[in-house]
Amino acid sequence: MGAPATAPATDAPPAPASSRRTLGPVALVVASGLSVQFGAAVAVTLMPRAGAFGVVSLRLALAAVVMLAVCRPTLRGYSRADWGTVVAFGAAMGTMNVLFYQAVDRIPLGAAVTLEVLGPLALSVIVSRRVVNLLWAVLALVGLVLLSGIATGGGGIDRLDPVGAAYALAAGAMWAAYIVFSARTGRRFPQADGVALGMTVGALIALPLGIAESGMKLLSPSTLGLGLAVALMSSVLPYTLELLALRRMPAPTFAILMSLEPAIAATAGFLVLHQALSVTDALAITLVIVASMGAVRTQIGSRGGPRAARKRAGRAAGPGGLPK
Repeated sequence: MGAPATAPATDAPPAPASSRRTLGPVALVVASGLSVQFGAAVAVTLMPRAGAFGVVSLRLALAAVVMLAVCRPTLRGYSRADWGTVVAFGAAMGTMNVLFYQAVDRIPLGAAVTLEVLGPLALSVIVSRRVVNLLWAVLALVGLVLLSGIATGGGGIDRLDPVGAAYALAAGAMWAAYIVFSARTGRRFPQADGVALGMTVGALIALPLGIAESGMKLLSPSTLGLGLAVALMSSVLPYTLELLALRRMPAPTFAILMSLEPAIAATAGFLVLHQALSVTDALAITLVIVASMGAVRTQIGSRGGPRAARKRAGRAAGPGGLPK
């Protein structure tokens, strides 16, 4: 039966259509964050048997197989610019994952994601012309100092291996590129075709590294099973949800929600990997989250409000107008 022509009278007015349209994409982004961070925690449990390169190659290769089978993307009708965009998207995706998995192999998951966020946040502050963004830079810097353990005089430096921290920051730079090209790919390719093609490019980048590190260990049934779980949780589901969300919300709003990733990662690290957070760690992560959100909100306000921000969706998606 169809819906009634008129809604029954009620004391409370119905929710505005704009509210419903907003809540849908927000739910997509939150679900994406939960999936990718808990998937990353599962991936860490797989590293002792397959290695960091092995895990990321399994994740991307199995995810590419699933996405290609489900989406069956057409290869005709696209311009050279379209293919350049999806190749750049896939390269950013693959490189970001390779760097990030090297980081979580050395430092706690929550710390790795927090450091990853600092890269695009720092870039946004550098290019910003608003003095208020210096406040967000200071907050982020304080968070970094607390996380490293410099301010407390110990513990943090030993826990945060400097090589792992460097990998996390480099992954943040690639996260910036990923957001730019994911938005562009979503506009150029229908449905999730761009995800499938980009995932394939990313897998081709990571797979040789995984084979060189782990070889036949990657074909163990138990390793393949866990690798498939990681692929579904950390690649297939979240990347698809993010592309769908970016089509329905301003990219700066997307970036604000993605700023919550360090908190989600810390929670996943605690529940799955038993990586406890100290009060100082929690404060550091909170400061970075606030700095990231504040930089995005400042940039939105400086560029003409929500309507102008929506028109710019996909061109910039991160702290201070840069991607994250």
